[in-house]
Amino acid sequence: MGTEKSLEPLDLIDLLSERHAQIRKLTEKTWNDNNDIYISHSEWYIMARIYNHRPTISSVTRNVEITRQATHKFIKKLETKGLAETLPVENNRKEKSIQLTDFGVECYDKYEVMKTELERRIAETIGEYQVSELKQLLKMEWDL
Repeated sequence: MGTEKSLEPLDLIDLLSERHAQIRKLTEKTWNDNNDIYISHSEWYIMARIYNHRPTISSVTRNVEITRQATHKFIKKLETKGLAETLPVENNRKEKSIQLTDFGVECYDKYEVMKTELERRIAETIGEYQVSELKQLLKMEWDL
């Protein structure tokens, strides 16, 4: 494929970034090529944060690496697509919470299956042991 040569001069930080971008692009493209509903990387990112939770919108905004304004825009898009819904927070008229709709959960579950399949394909190429070791290395405390 030629990717190895183009990655050769990169340091660890850039290698992680390149592989992350490559995998994100592939998962987003695979989803969008096989489903009727387009979901962007940022929308998946927010969906991952609210999957099986009902956080407040302000806590989602604080805990994602997206600007507050953009986060609100993506939440509106998720609502428009029927993937998420906002609900009032008990005893707080100003605050709202967000959760995935049944359709949003269904899409997220399908996305997780798709990612598992991609991980399987990577393991077929580089080896299950290497994937396992890579995951362990990435989970370690790096004292950063």
